[in-house]
Parts: sequence; C-alpha cells; structure tokens
Amino acid sequence: MTSLETPSSITTEVTFPVTGMTCASCVRRIEKALGRVEGVQQANVNLATEKATITYDPMVAAPAALKAAVEKAGYGVREFPVAVQAPPPISVQRAGEVTLPIQGMTCASCVRRIEKALAKVDGVSEASVNLATEQAHVVFDPDRTSVDTMRSAVERAGYSIGGLAQPSISADAHTAEPSAPDAQDLERQREIDDLKRKWTISLVAGVVMMAVMYLPLNIPMDVLAPLLLIAATVVQFWARRPIYVAAWTAARHGGTNMNTLIAVGTSVAYAYRAVVTLWPRLAMQWGFPQHLYFETGVIIIALILLGRWLEARAKKQTGAAIKALMGLQAKTARVIRDRIERDIPIETVQVGDLVRVRPGEKVPVDGVIQEGSSALDESMLTGESLPIEKGPRDQVIGATLNKTGSFIFRAEKVGRDTALAQIVRLVEQAQGSKAPMQRLADRISEVFVQPFLCCRC
Repeated sequence: MTSLETPSSITTEVTFPVTGMTCASCVRRIEKALGRVEGVQQANVNLATEKATITYDPMVAAPAALKAAVEKAGYGVREFPVAVQAPPPISVQRAGEVTLPIQGMTCASCVRRIEKALAKVDGVSEASVNLATEQAHVVFDPDRTSVDTMRSAVERAGYSIGGLAQPSISADAHTAEPSAPDAQDLERQREIDDLKRKWTISLVAGVVMMAVMYLPLNIPMDVLAPLLLIAATVVQFWARRPIYVAAWTAARHGGTNMNTLIAVGTSVAYAYRAVVTLWPRLAMQWGFPQHLYFETGVIIIALILLGRWLEARAKKQTGAAIKALMGLQAKTARVIRDRIERDIPIETVQVGDLVRVRPGEKVPVDGVIQEGSSALDESMLTGESLPIEKGPRDQVIGATLNKTGSFIFRAEKVGRDTALAQIVRLVEQAQGSKAPMQRLADRISEVFVQPFLCCRC
C-alpha cells in the first residue's frame, strides 16, 4: 500500500463522460479548464467518445473540483466516478488486520477524518487511509472490536464501506446487467434522431423556398415574403434551438465557441431579413437593400445540422466499437477455491485463483495452464484463424475461445491488467490522441471563436 507520507508519488487516473461538446474548440476549452485545477498533471478530452481522461494528484485535487471546472467552462458531466476502479471487497490479511474499501472521500481532510474516527474505536491500534486507492488499512484486536464496529464508526463520520465479496452471486444476475439499456446510448440515439429530423425538415424547407423564389410563379413579393419569413422563423428557432442553448451556456460562463459564431451570424442575417419584410418602408429609409435570401439562411442551418448529425453518428459508432471489444470478455469464471468449483462474476477473480475452462468456453482472464491441454482460437488477438495447441506452462489470454479439451490455469492478470483491457484502453487513447497538425488547428480555431475584446480563458 502506498504510504500517505509521500503524497507526491500518488497519481490517479479517472475517465468520465462530458456533455455539450460540439467542436475542437470545446475540447481545447475543457482541457484548459481542467489544466488550471491545482494537482492536475494531464488532461485529455476525446471529442469522438465524449470523455475526458485526467491524471491528477488526489492529495491536491478532489473529484468535485474537476467536475466543477468542467461545469464552469460551460459543459456538463453525466456522472463522475468516485474512483478509477470499483472498490475491492473487505479483505482480512491475518488476524488483527483488515483492509476496508471506503466510499465518499474527496480530499485529504476526509482521510484525516476517517483515520480519527477509526482510531477512537476501542481495540484499534493503527488506522491508515489511502485516498488514492480509497482503502483503509486497520490493525486491531479481534477480541475487543470487529469489522461491524469499524463500519459503524466510518458511517458516523459521514462515509461508507463497501460490502463483503459475494462469490455466490449467480451468473444470471451478473449477465442481466449488460442487457439493460444504457442511458448514455439512449440519450445519444435520441440526439441522432432529433438532428436527423431537424436537418431533413430544414433542407426540404430550404429547397422549396429556393424553388418558390426562382420559379416564375408570379406571386407578388408582398405576399410571398411573409410566408417565407414564417418558414424561416420555424427553422431559425426550432431547428437551431440546440445551437442557441450551447451558445448561451458558453456565454453564461464568459466564453465563446463555434456555436457562438453560428448563432450570431445566422441571427443577424435573420433579423435583417425580418426588418426588411415587416417594415419595408423603414428599411428603405435606412438604406437597406431589399435582399431577402431566406432560403440561403435555412439551407446553411440545414447543412450545419447535417454535419452535427454525421458527427453524432460517428461518435455512436466509435462507442459501439469499444463496446464490441469489451463484449468479447467472458462474463463468469469457474474458479476452484477450497477444492470446490463455482461460477463467479469475472470481476471477483483474483490473481492466483485456479480457473477451469471447458470446451466451447472463453478464457476469462490471462494466466498460465497448470493442468490439461486444448486448442485455443486466438484470432481476436492475433488474427490467426487456426486454433493453437496449448499445454502446461503455456500462456493463455482472456477472451480467447477454448475449442476442444478442458484445462485448469492459474490467473496472473485480472481486471485492468488483462490483454483485452489494455487493448480497449489503447483504442480509446488512440481515438483521443491528436497529431501535431490537429493541435495547431485547434489553436487556430480557438482564435476565430474568441472575440478579441473578450477575456481569453
């Protein structure tokens, strides 16, 4: 366990979804806002996956401060994880020592508060809380106190302790969770459907308006112009509403983005045409040319919404590709503990566990074969379609498919350390990485969306 006496050596990485991003300027703005938070070492925002990955010192920066920085920049955080990984179950190393997973800590003062609460428990001789791992290591006299007593002390201090491991959870209960609809996917699909409906209607309206303006229909302009204004008003304030909302959100926080440019440009053009249409004599007195071009503004809005729709679809496909990779992993593992075989969720497999893999099953985690032999399909990793023979002391990789025989292997890498988890992590990092030319383009676009009279954020 990392000592609290050397906080400078502790770094934590957290990834959370960000809402409201529309362009590279938004990415740059959020990265700068997070970079100004004390304790943040690195901030990378991925526009494709709509996620931000932060490396920070948990002794200096609290998750609440990171979330507040994003919201202050004019964007939203769908849900902020308390920790990088789910808290591990309570584990007793030996009689008189226990590791408790603590939930709800945000800063170093929380650490001190929990340590003081545990130290007051009769029978506790030492309590050390690690904010980075969200665990408390307690040395106690089992004859004078118990885990339940320590749990009560932590809860009175305003925090909570994760429950004991449940190895008897059924496979059905575990596998039922992924089948439930994902809130983020549903929200993204609603966004895609809404954008498609708006750009389609806007484009059709623009084409019809263009045809009416240029075809010889012999309709007087004083009759035609109000009708065109009504159609343009519907597109302006219904189809463009998300752009207005995003621009207003940025303005409330003293910033601008690409939505600001679009909102200001199209609104000024619409206002000019409305004045010319509703007050033609006043417009003539002011010297305004009698040019309407309603169809031009409507088609421009339609093309902008079309681009947003294509971008939203690309984001969804990106997320689907990552989920497809994660879906390759087995949901349960048949672990041998105390000479008893039982199926447990893959999240509860520990390093050193003996795992049996039967024909037709996926290898749950990475490890080394101890008994038996088989042919494994490793095409998900190597692309090789022919099965590879494996025997004792051979390495097996999680998510590969066991073809013929049955074997027992010892788990060596679980959770984030497996080959599949690293592949997923590398794919996400690759999608979020930027070429030097792209970083230069981001800086240039930032100049164009920031008014020169406005304070640069």
